[in-house]
Amino acid sequence: MDLSTNTIRDFLTNPIHTRWVAPLLLAGEALLCALIIWRVPYTEIDWETYMVQVRLFLDGERSYLKISGPTGPLVYPALHVYIYSILYTLTNAGTDILRAQIIFAALYLVTLALVFACYRRVGAPPWLLIPLVLSKRMHSIFLLRLFNDCWATLFLWAAIYLLQRRKFEGGGFVWGLGLGVKMTLLLAAPAVGVVLLQAVGRGDAVFTGLYIAAVHILMALPFFGQDQDTGLSYFSRSFDLSRQFLYKWTVNWRFVDEETFLSRPFAISLLVIHVSLLLLFFQTKWVRPSASSLVEFVRKYVGGMREVEERSIAKKITPTFATDVVLSGMVIGLLCARSLHYQFFAYLGWATPYLLWRPGGHPALVLMMWALQEYAWLVYPSTTVSSILVVSQLAIQAMFSLIAPPVDHISVPPTKAEELRS
Repeated sequence: MDLSTNTIRDFLTNPIHTRWVAPLLLAGEALLCALIIWRVPYTEIDWETYMVQVRLFLDGERSYLKISGPTGPLVYPALHVYIYSILYTLTNAGTDILRAQIIFAALYLVTLALVFACYRRVGAPPWLLIPLVLSKRMHSIFLLRLFNDCWATLFLWAAIYLLQRRKFEGGGFVWGLGLGVKMTLLLAAPAVGVVLLQAVGRGDAVFTGLYIAAVHILMALPFFGQDQDTGLSYFSRSFDLSRQFLYKWTVNWRFVDEETFLSRPFAISLLVIHVSLLLLFFQTKWVRPSASSLVEFVRKYVGGMREVEERSIAKKITPTFATDVVLSGMVIGLLCARSLHYQFFAYLGWATPYLLWRPGGHPALVLMMWALQEYAWLVYPSTTVSSILVVSQLAIQAMFSLIAPPVDHISVPPTKAEELRS
């Protein structure tokens, strides 16, 4: 093998080179975002509805029962309202779509930079960064649709990055802020909770949870001002776990007939599968830093532990462990979701390459699976085949998360001093 081949192989596989590859890809993405905004027509889906809803809020309406728009009522938590109220002001009451797209392009690049940073901290090879910038669906969600899922995705990856940096309470808090944009991040709640418990101990984990709850209450206070029904309508609408979804928009369950899709037994079955998978991951993966089983884990954290044991457990919460747990928690939730719409790909698109690579997936396998998933999410409207692909790829990623080595099987990125010595 000649020198040039060795150089290319090293450039693509040595984690040290992510330091240079990531900025180059970001620069290319900035140009691509500008090109997409310039050349590809904007698609109106929910932006107008967001703007109508925040206009009602800014005009003084506080009852979620009375805040609605062209595509339906307001069903998102308070931070969504505040973010889009700012966007309303910055975009001339939502009419300056170009400015909105530029803001979302910046949001896309910031979020992608966080994703790159997270990949670097788990020692991902440079080639694994490439599919992160190739998703047509991700560009569409951020630049052409302006969905609130984009903001929730930012908070998700910021939380993962902070957990990797051992800023555990901060990571939990940022995840909680994301939950204030869209309740989809509830899917990661068990994962974030188990990371916090083992990283900071029962007392600090409970305090972080209470702090998150307090912040949510504070954000919701403006919607409590008129009467009791106003406050109740906020929680019943923004955190409605019983919401019915339209069959025509489902991406994942098109291969199921509409009657089954809308049935209560189908919903209960998905819930049972979700809980069962969570218990399986708790038992086999998520509690391993502190216990050999879920029963032992519960006994330790209910009964209490000595401080020296808590410190010993906390040392085992590595960047890879935190990333594994949060992303596997999200993919399990998406796999068992009552219905997925196209914008939900925002939570999955940047997680998939990592989840496929983590158990030692060969580049050809990772890229093939990634391409199949990308194809499935690009089919519109969804078909029986595309929805089978969506569900099967989610199942594969959950399985890969389950069989991934229980400890970091790859070297962490070298420090700058180590790079200079090499």
